[in-house]
Amino acid sequence: MILPGGYMGKLLYVDLSRGKIWTEETPEGYARAFLGGSGLACRMLIDMIGPDTDPLGPDNVLMFMAGPLTGTEAPCCGRYTICSKSPQTGIWGESNAGGYFGPRMKSSGFDGLVIMGRSEEPVYLYVHDGQAELRPAGDLWGLTTFETQGALVHELGSDVSVACIGPAGEKMVRFACVLNDGGRAAGRTGMGAVMGSKRLKAVAVSGDEEVPVANPGGLEEAVRRAREAIEESMLTSIFREFGTAGYVDYAQELGDMPNKYFSKGLFEEADKISGMTMAETILVGRRACFGCPIGCGRIVEVREGKYATPRTDGPGYEALAAFGSNLLVDDLEAITHINYLCNALGLDVISTGVVIGLAYKLFEEGVIGPSDTEGLKLEWGNPEPAVELVKAIASREGLGAVMAEGVRHMGRVFGREGEAAHVKGLEVPFHDPRAFFGMAVCYATSPRGACHLQGDMYMIDMGVEFPEFGITSGDRFDLAGRMNVVAKIQDLRAVYNALVMCQFASLDGPILRDLLASVTGWDIRPGELALAGERIFNLKRIFNLRMGMGPAEDRLPELLLRPLLDGGAAGKAPDLRALLAEYYRVRNWDPETGWPRPEKLAELGLEELARG
Repeated sequence: MILPGGYMGKLLYVDLSRGKIWTEETPEGYARAFLGGSGLACRMLIDMIGPDTDPLGPDNVLMFMAGPLTGTEAPCCGRYTICSKSPQTGIWGESNAGGYFGPRMKSSGFDGLVIMGRSEEPVYLYVHDGQAELRPAGDLWGLTTFETQGALVHELGSDVSVACIGPAGEKMVRFACVLNDGGRAAGRTGMGAVMGSKRLKAVAVSGDEEVPVANPGGLEEAVRRAREAIEESMLTSIFREFGTAGYVDYAQELGDMPNKYFSKGLFEEADKISGMTMAETILVGRRACFGCPIGCGRIVEVREGKYATPRTDGPGYEALAAFGSNLLVDDLEAITHINYLCNALGLDVISTGVVIGLAYKLFEEGVIGPSDTEGLKLEWGNPEPAVELVKAIASREGLGAVMAEGVRHMGRVFGREGEAAHVKGLEVPFHDPRAFFGMAVCYATSPRGACHLQGDMYMIDMGVEFPEFGITSGDRFDLAGRMNVVAKIQDLRAVYNALVMCQFASLDGPILRDLLASVTGWDIRPGELALAGERIFNLKRIFNLRMGMGPAEDRLPELLLRPLLDGGAAGKAPDLRALLAEYYRVRNWDPETGWPRPEKLAELGLEELARG
């Protein structure tokens, strides 16, 4: 079988229990219907795992997937995705990262890696030039992600990309992440814990096989238009100059950046941790992912003092919020050091920041005390306890053992479930849904739990529009009649996560269609991409329903439904029940079961997955 351009035509299968490796053809029908990346992975995983599958057991399946645009000249397509049943939520697990791993996996000859079973001893997988082998990794077990990458690059050569876990993944911390190409993190939903459960320390990829392109001339023209659009974008100029940290000041003005664990609307010292302050103090360089004209990556260094940190990836907006405004910390060097520790140990910074924020709150309220924290005084504004808590979480020691299970578990243990900032077990990112009501619906209905990348309505209502897809800006506090916009941005981001394309590109419909059509050779009709996105989004919904999730879990914690007294969203809170009722109507989902209705499944070509 010969697949269209953009696909290598092969998937690599690895059974760690038996030490067996083989290849199978990339399923052509699934590729057309679900594109690639997380879309293709979800359709395959539905057939491979079920509600009884233990996310940390040998029966769980872990997939590293590229998309049809990965490794081509299409800009901002240097990403890959990791998918599995999440140990953090028990439902759909998906995380993606930039760097060079995705393109190098494609150039090694494969569209993706399908990993099953559990090794008796630590191993790493080396994929190169259409071949693969499992190698012992006992000497790597216990190393940080940076040490692991360095050791394997030294052993295998500088043209290799390594995706690996740190000590947190080895200890199966529920929100352990996967790092590649330095500090590029596939952060969310605990994919590092799945690797740790399989005793898979790392995956190294390299090769020089070219990705086939159906229409090189058409791609050249589409790439030219795409790059022009990216260069002209205001987002590009901000991210290039200041990284995502450039959003800090405006986020505070809008009330979007959570402060003091989601309880304050304003942090007066936020300018001390902004992108501009970073540029004036610790910034020493910038870097970009494969094929990216934006270059939002920061390289920073803290040369001296108790928070001395070697040259490393600088904290982005989420880390600055997690360990800055969330804890009322205004020390940029301290935040940088904590971010570095999370990357080295292999911890998702969002989840880590949320569980630490709850710990500070519980300490303030007297629910926990020094006897629970090994003598640490968790005081707002003091970053030193956070440094120690990061280490405790990664090693599962003391209070860290409870925190390592996630904020949902932590809330239950200490009787504060309504104060645990999560949706379906995934910690809430640092975009406050009281500042953009659309985010309340996106968080409640995201297939992987609270997520600002499965539907970024905060960007839409700040002026980023996709009129070709019917996605336009509006009043951030008034969503009446606009649930169709929420659904459409979720569908569009499902396309991005299938291609796999960085969302910072924000390309419009005609350019996206031309990029995909010129690579694959497909005749893509108007509306077909939007339909594919809706199909993929509903597919992930079906995955979750099959895992036992119901509509009652489409909700936010009490913490995020209480209006704040100050800041840019003071006095505001979404009426989530009313918004969800309209959203279900727009989606044509049954409010009693949460399932897409039969006519919707038929429209999307998903009848075979109807509720049995």
